[in-house]
Amino acid sequence: MDKRNIRNSDATSWEEVILIYTSALKAIETKLEILNNEFQHVHSYNPIEHIKSRIKTSSSIVKKLKKNGHEATIENMVEHVNDIAGVRIICSFTSDLYAVAEMLASQSDLEVISVKDYIKSPKPSGYRSFHMLVRVPIYLSNRIESVKVEIQIRTVAMDFWASLEHKINYKFEGNVPEHVRNELIECADKSAELDAMMLSLNEEVNQIKVEKQE
Repeated sequence: MDKRNIRNSDATSWEEVILIYTSALKAIETKLEILNNEFQHVHSYNPIEHIKSRIKTSSSIVKKLKKNGHEATIENMVEHVNDIAGVRIICSFTSDLYAVAEMLASQSDLEVISVKDYIKSPKPSGYRSFHMLVRVPIYLSNRIESVKVEIQIRTVAMDFWASLEHKINYKFEGNVPEHVRNELIECADKSAELDAMMLSLNEEVNQIKVEKQE
C-alpha cells in the first residue's frame, strides 16, 4: 500500500486503519463460516459457494475521495468511503442469496446501515446483486471500533456477468460502444432467466426428495 497518497500527520495511522478494516473482514468471514456450517448441520446443505474479500487500495480510495470533492485524509477516508472493506458472497440460487442476507441482518452485533437490492431493481447496465452496508464492532486493546463493511451477495451467474462487464469497462476505459452495452444488457437478462430456471429446477428436485421420504 502506498501511504504517500494519503495526507496524515501520523505515518502509523494508515497501518492502524488497515489493521482495523482487515479485522472487520475477518469478523464477517468468521460469521459467514459459522452460518454456513450451521446451515449444513440443520439442512444438510451449504447456501454459500465461496467468499471473496478485499481492502480497497490507497490509490482507489484517493480517487474516490477526490471524485466526491473530499480532501485525501484518513478522517475523510473513514467517514466518506463506505467500501474500504468489501466482502462478496457467491451463492448457487437467489433463494440462498436472500437467506444469507436475512441471517446476516439478524446478527445482534451487526448494524445494517443500508440495503440495495439490484436483483429486484437492476441497474440500467443490467447489473444484478444484493448489497448491504453494515457496521461490525472490532474489539481493540483500549477501545471498540465500529467499522463499515460493504457486503455484496450474488449468484454464480451474476458474478460471472459482473466480472465480464468490469473487464470490458476497463478495456474501454468506461467508454463502452453502445452495441456492446446493449449486448451486455441482453446477457444480463439471459443470466437472470438462467437463475430463475435453475432455482425452479432445484425446488422441483427438493420436492421430489420430500415426496420419496413420505
